[in-house]
Amino acid sequence: MDERTYDIAIIGGGPAGLTAALYAGRSKVRTVLLEGKAPGGQLLNTELIEDYPGYLSITGGDLAVQMTEQATHFGADLVIAQVNRIRVEPDGMKVIETDEGEWRAPAVIVTAGGNPRKLEVPGEEELAGRGVSYCAVCDGAFFQGEHLAVIGGGDAAVEEALFLTRYATKVSIIHRRDEFRAQPILLDEAKSHPKIEFVTNVVVEAIEGEGRVHHVKLRHVETGERIDHVVGGVFIFIGFIPNTGLVDQHVAHDPGGYYTTDAMTMMTSVPGLFAAGDVRAQLTRQVTTAVGDATTATIAASKWVEEWHKGRADVAMEILESASREGGWVA
Repeated sequence: MDERTYDIAIIGGGPAGLTAALYAGRSKVRTVLLEGKAPGGQLLNTELIEDYPGYLSITGGDLAVQMTEQATHFGADLVIAQVNRIRVEPDGMKVIETDEGEWRAPAVIVTAGGNPRKLEVPGEEELAGRGVSYCAVCDGAFFQGEHLAVIGGGDAAVEEALFLTRYATKVSIIHRRDEFRAQPILLDEAKSHPKIEFVTNVVVEAIEGEGRVHHVKLRHVETGERIDHVVGGVFIFIGFIPNTGLVDQHVAHDPGGYYTTDAMTMMTSVPGLFAAGDVRAQLTRQVTTAVGDATTATIAASKWVEEWHKGRADVAMEILESASREGGWVA
């Protein structure tokens, strides 16, 4: 086996990828984690985390460092390289093409995450983490007693606005139209909530503040009138883009582009290709769900590799299908 051929290759170094590397390393499976930037993923954009078991409060950066140290301590190789494509060869071997060359592995766990869709307005990037957020569950508690703005018109925007009423004195749902894509039952709940107001037919032109969000600059789409809507925080929910376009063949996915997987094994429709974290179709996207997905995916991938090396990929499929039917393994 050459130095760039592994048993398991993990694509993406966020919480899911680092957890997968930890479990694979402890299982003594030859593992490489390929990450285009610094390991940590969205953790590096999170100021404080208060909902990860074992920590009353920890910065995203510190948690990323600890998870990285743990993964490499148990033997996983960490390579900084931008993955451009995953090629599936006829025998099932996966070839990972990067800017730094190619890596090979029979099992790949895609944990490449994704990114919230941005407004792309002045102030959004500069005030990220200083009043601009893309996750109410992650950051809502930091805005106790504030008037908050939620940008968007779909289910996520309305659900997150309702969640934020736990902390905010008032929540403004700001939408560019007066019609919403959100489910009527959610809209009815929001409209009847005493803390929620709807600001419609406006677009956000900028987010402004000195070191922290002070207001959003709005323009009415019909009259052209501009107003400064004073708020203490802005939560943006206009979509999420999963990084699921790397594989050179079709992988089953939902309408949003998220991989659909077997719930028991995390394997996708491509044999030997697993997914965990934000690339996978699921109800919620949290650090805790990412690490849970990755644990399952890695145990299943290790079983897959064991049989693949015996020339029995068909047996590997049978084992994983059996596990799915029978309720999984105790690791």
